[in-house]
Amino acid sequence: MPVLYVVATPIGNLEDISLRAIRILRQAKLIAAEDTRKTRRLLNAYDIKTPMTSYHEHNKWAKLGYLLGRLKEEDVAIVSEAGTPGMSDPGYELISAAIQQGIPVVPVPGPSAIVTALAVSGLPTDKFVYLGFPPHRLGDRRRLLESVVDEYGTIVILESPHRLLATLDDILLILGDRKAAVCRELTKVHEEIFRGPISQAGAHFVEPRGEFTLVIEGKKVKSEPRLTEEVEQQLRKMRLSGTAAREAVARIAKETGLSRRELYRTWLSLS
Repeated sequence: MPVLYVVATPIGNLEDISLRAIRILRQAKLIAAEDTRKTRRLLNAYDIKTPMTSYHEHNKWAKLGYLLGRLKEEDVAIVSEAGTPGMSDPGYELISAAIQQGIPVVPVPGPSAIVTALAVSGLPTDKFVYLGFPPHRLGDRRRLLESVVDEYGTIVILESPHRLLATLDDILLILGDRKAAVCRELTKVHEEIFRGPISQAGAHFVEPRGEFTLVIEGKKVKSEPRLTEEVEQQLRKMRLSGTAAREAVARIAKETGLSRRELYRTWLSLS
């Protein structure tokens, strides 16, 4: 049965393509490419002669029937301009339609700007939320950021050079001055990674150029206050100095965040 191959391609450095991806691109009878000119450079670099057809944001619905028709008879590979199809790139509609028609959809994994940036960010990777490209409109963009104010996982955002500074300003306004890694032109000649607080990122990229992936620290987990030996000693000193229980408990509760009930029980135990 014919197969739809979802093939990840390099996000910059052409050497990052996998051996399997090269084989599949040679084996397929047709390549649906988001940008045929950029994909042609990749195919030429590896002497791949497979025919291409354009499949991008502006023709994805018009081309859907044609590609599904080809898939009834032969293997088709879908590639995006860079990275993995369907991840903020065309591909979802074709993949979904193929699945509905019982056509096997096979992943050929490889480069992804999202995972690449996350891996080198220096921020936690055990949990993250991916927001894609933020909306162009100021209000919509801020509402999106407000929706992740309480997100404890690391946040990953893609952004164009034209809107980078505006997005950084909104992140600072909505999420606060968190740690971040702002990655530019990953795996390309002018690759650059800024690591530091959001408030300093804008000054670093005064005239942004290239493609950006932003990795932002999630909301910090507040640690619960604990009754320590130091707190007990403080209570003991106040008791010995003649401080009233109510006054001592109230003062320590305000300083430490500990509950008055716990502090009062400790006070009584010191007698």
